[in-house]
Amino acid sequence: MRRAFGSVRAKATLGATVVVAIALVAAGTAVLLSLRSNLNGQAGTQAERSAREVAADLSGGASYARLRLDDDQRPVQVVDAKGVLVAAGEDLRRISGTGTDAVKPRARQTAAAGSGGDATDDHGGGDHGDDGKSGDDGKSGDDRGGDGGGGEDGGKDGRGRGGGEDDDHSLEPGRIGAEVRFSEGSATLGGDTADYRFAAVEVSVRSKGVLTVYAGAPLAAEQAAVRTALTVMLIGLPLLLAVVAAVTWRVTRRALRPVEGIRSEMAAITASEDLARRVPVPDTQDEVAGLARTTNETLAALETSVERQRRFVADASHELRSPIASLRTQLEVGAAHPELLDVTGAVEDTVRLQRLAADLLLLARLDAGERPSDTRFDLAELVREEVSRRPGVTLEGTCAEVAGSRGQLARLLGNLLDNAGRHARDRVEVTLRTEGPWTVLEVADDGAGVPAAERERIFERFVRLDEARGRDDGGAGLGLAIARDVALRHGGTLTVGEARGGGALFTLRLPGHA
Repeated sequence: MRRAFGSVRAKATLGATVVVAIALVAAGTAVLLSLRSNLNGQAGTQAERSAREVAADLSGGASYARLRLDDDQRPVQVVDAKGVLVAAGEDLRRISGTGTDAVKPRARQTAAAGSGGDATDDHGGGDHGDDGKSGDDGKSGDDRGGDGGGGEDGGKDGRGRGGGEDDDHSLEPGRIGAEVRFSEGSATLGGDTADYRFAAVEVSVRSKGVLTVYAGAPLAAEQAAVRTALTVMLIGLPLLLAVVAAVTWRVTRRALRPVEGIRSEMAAITASEDLARRVPVPDTQDEVAGLARTTNETLAALETSVERQRRFVADASHELRSPIASLRTQLEVGAAHPELLDVTGAVEDTVRLQRLAADLLLLARLDAGERPSDTRFDLAELVREEVSRRPGVTLEGTCAEVAGSRGQLARLLGNLLDNAGRHARDRVEVTLRTEGPWTVLEVADDGAGVPAAERERIFERFVRLDEARGRDDGGAGLGLAIARDVALRHGGTLTVGEARGGGALFTLRLPGHA
């Protein structure tokens, strides 16, 4: 169970589910906010339209009693500059979120200033009755009834609840403000309470001063839509996440199935130590197929390396057995018959054994990845030292600096010269020159040469092409192998071709000046 939850498949499923959940929550939140904003905007537009209709009536000179306050069954208030409610809908019972929470306007007492004089407004308390009488028993300076629920016309034509007011200035035009303020609150119309978005519009009327009209539009549609969308998301989100998790689990299981095959096969190879086996390669072009191919290439290289190591050990054991056996025989004979001891032969076998051990040690260090130093020195000087120890070898060349291990390059050059000396008839020629960024060293002999088919094989370890290149001439088949390995470790190459005189031509290329 613990392994299942810690697997790549479980982590991928969890990660995909978390990412999708975050994305869905963010998208859902954005949708809900956008939906709420749009619906709030629509409600605000409706509220503003209602407020401007009432403001237009006031601007046109309509009295408070004749305002259309109950036509749309929406809460409407008219408030004067002092914050006093002067008109409201008949069905309004409670309100919040506007300039005042009053629902009953204060009565306006109408006082006549002479016959047909101007009416003056004065705020008083109480509502006008609904029996068609004005605040002054239906009498005023005008022969028309008071508007505040007063005379017969007021009782018939009044559309809202307002304080008493005469109509001497009913035809004076007003000015409606362009600015709209919005707020949210609640109101009770009749017996129903709901949330509303209110729009406040100011209107300036000469006879009434600056009035503010509050009109509300219900938010029930917005709230219902948001609740519905939220419910759908709360139900759909877990279902969608479950689907995403299930699909991711199945897809990752299918994608990682070849990886499990590779793992199990590698475990079997490790247990059996059979490096000839290979992991299955899926029939795809994805990263898993690339991993399988790379794994098989690694196994092939490891198999080659192990086989090479085994062959090296076997060949080394064989090469060591001969000088050791010869030396032991001579010592045993010398111990039994001192007069028959071949001291010279014993010394030669010892030297041969010492050289072979040194070659094997160097090859082991090269196989272990030992890298040469970056010391720069004159290769021509090293070549002159090696040539001076061997008669019959000529040198032609100039100074050429290289970087690397002087000791390893001395061993490389010595092996080439020893090989050329064993197979040359009369002479060995050494040439040193530079070609662009390369330093080129050539060692040519006038011997029988190397057949074209064998020119790569001679660089393998413990390889001898014939008896002339055999143990009797002191060679163990390691010199050329060591030379090529040293050249490769120094970033160069070592190849063999045909010399002008028909013998072997070994060409060493090393990086020159940096």
